[in-house]
Amino acid sequence: MKIQLLTLAMLLCGINAWAITSYQLVSPDGKLKADITIGNDITYTLMHESTQILSPSSISMTLESGEILGENPKVTKVKKSSENRIIQSPIYKKSEIKDNYNELALTFKGNYGLIFRAYDDGFAYRFTTSRKDELIINSEEFTLNFPEDFKAYAPYTDSNAKTLEEQTMTSFENAYAHENITKLDNQKLIFLPILVEVGDGKKLCVTEADLYGFPGTFLTSSTQTPTFKAYHAKYPLKDEPFNSSHKVTERANYIARSTGTRVFPWRIMIVAQNDAQLLNNDMVYKIAEPSRIDDISWIKPGKTAWEWWHASNLYGVDFRSGMNNDTYKYYIDFAAKNGVEYILLDGGWYKNSVFESAPDIDLEELIAYANNKNIGIILWMGYRDFHHDMENIASHFSKLGIKGFKIDFMDRDDQKITDYIYQAAEICARHHIMIDFHGVYKPTGLQRTWPNVINYEGVRGLENAKFDRSINMDMPGYAVTMPYIRMIAGPIDYTQGAMRNATKNNYRAVNSEPMSQGTRCQQLAEYVVFCSPLSMMCDNPVDYTRNQECTDFIAKAPTVWDETVAIDGKIGEYIALARRKGNDWYLGAMTNWNARDLTIDLSFLGEGDYTIELFRDGINADKNAQDYKKEVFKVPSNRKLQIHLAPGGGAAARIYK
Repeated sequence: MKIQLLTLAMLLCGINAWAITSYQLVSPDGKLKADITIGNDITYTLMHESTQILSPSSISMTLESGEILGENPKVTKVKKSSENRIIQSPIYKKSEIKDNYNELALTFKGNYGLIFRAYDDGFAYRFTTSRKDELIINSEEFTLNFPEDFKAYAPYTDSNAKTLEEQTMTSFENAYAHENITKLDNQKLIFLPILVEVGDGKKLCVTEADLYGFPGTFLTSSTQTPTFKAYHAKYPLKDEPFNSSHKVTERANYIARSTGTRVFPWRIMIVAQNDAQLLNNDMVYKIAEPSRIDDISWIKPGKTAWEWWHASNLYGVDFRSGMNNDTYKYYIDFAAKNGVEYILLDGGWYKNSVFESAPDIDLEELIAYANNKNIGIILWMGYRDFHHDMENIASHFSKLGIKGFKIDFMDRDDQKITDYIYQAAEICARHHIMIDFHGVYKPTGLQRTWPNVINYEGVRGLENAKFDRSINMDMPGYAVTMPYIRMIAGPIDYTQGAMRNATKNNYRAVNSEPMSQGTRCQQLAEYVVFCSPLSMMCDNPVDYTRNQECTDFIAKAPTVWDETVAIDGKIGEYIALARRKGNDWYLGAMTNWNARDLTIDLSFLGEGDYTIELFRDGINADKNAQDYKKEVFKVPSNRKLQIHLAPGGGAAARIYK
């Protein structure tokens, strides 16, 4: 009787009950289950054990012709497969990754398909097409329907524009609104990744990978139901120079023009049973396209001395500091003395074009000086000045001996920009140039596909401490929130390393003598906690020299790792994790503005005698955030380490046999 009533109801709704087909995809450990239903449309649900993560959520893609991929779909082929292998990941937070998943590939009448994958820690899907003619895509339906009005961590775009289309011009840097889904501002775009606190203490992180030939995904929320829906920037038809970037002045009605035979970006839903699991997730890296560079031996991760954050404000020197060779030679000398691999010349080193250096900069002389000391040079460039002549610029500076570019101010993720990102990566790889993208959207796996893309911004980094006078700016709180969300997508150029450190009440924004919020030890811990294969040392070489033992720790800490262990953590409150390089372990722990005592479990060390070189908050760090204490002692035999963290505090350590 129940089946008859259900069938009648479905027929009244226009659904052919007997034409509905369901497929279940289960993760290798059997805990994560996705049900894909094919009826008048395509929907999926997601369960983790007994926890419902997502209610039926729709999938489709609408073409300019009016055809909807996913409307009245007819399955013509079903293919199931599994994979269990080890991926080598040499420029990452671990040297190898277990890649284990079950896959379901559905092919539909009309030469399109969907690939679904279930991992132990997440679920993903992507469209495929196999057509001869060019595709013009008007929209993609990517929906997230939740069974309850869960709380979410959502970063809004930093645009004050009224229309959603205008809001797609953004730097992708913001703190997180933490609200029930229906309480979020449905007039603002949200950029990925986002995090949703689903039932039973579990978390869902949503992002994407393999973002080429397609715009990036924003989300909009609803005040009526706990739902997110995808929003994509329209394809730019015209743009014009605007500061160091370009501003779109005319857009098409569609979001992408594409070849007819292709795979589309992955839609990724990462599921964690506890907060700490989020700190060690590899989903974006392992699902992304493998490296297109056969020999990566020329790609050298490391640290770079950097002048912009502290405005080249040197003191105690016998030359006028600024944008000149004397200043940069000082940075080169500092880098050579401390084993720092690079120096960065930021904005201002060139005039009207990158081929015309500023009056007091002799770039060839600086390169020769740096080469004699085995220091590499990285150059900042605005998107406007780089994108129109990438091949010549990369070729020219590679021949001069430049090791990398920091490319800034894209501030969009429409298809023109995502195509440009891939093109820039390929061109620079051919010329053995590394790239640090700034003013850019989150990583989407490009760091695996083109590993010369060594770092990304797309994070509300320490630069904000220079000029953000907002009373609501909470950098320690952000520093223990962002790693659970944004850092899942890939590396971050947060630009840490401040030697001036301030308590909550003493902090103020000073452009030429900036300070961090939180303690000195939190700054040290960020070199362990934050994933940054190319990592900035943001502060003044003079101040680093005056704080040599802190500088020694920073300079010697690796930037890529062989192993990562997430010890403990709670989003928005604290983090404790360890990373191994070779035989040495490094420990990082951080807290928000609340002081706390942590018991750190060091059982990951295994057997043997270890020594720990520990930097901990000083007894007066709650009054003077620069106060710290360095201790060297044997690791306790019970493998338990007691640490007190001051407000905005941290602890950092090297552990060795």
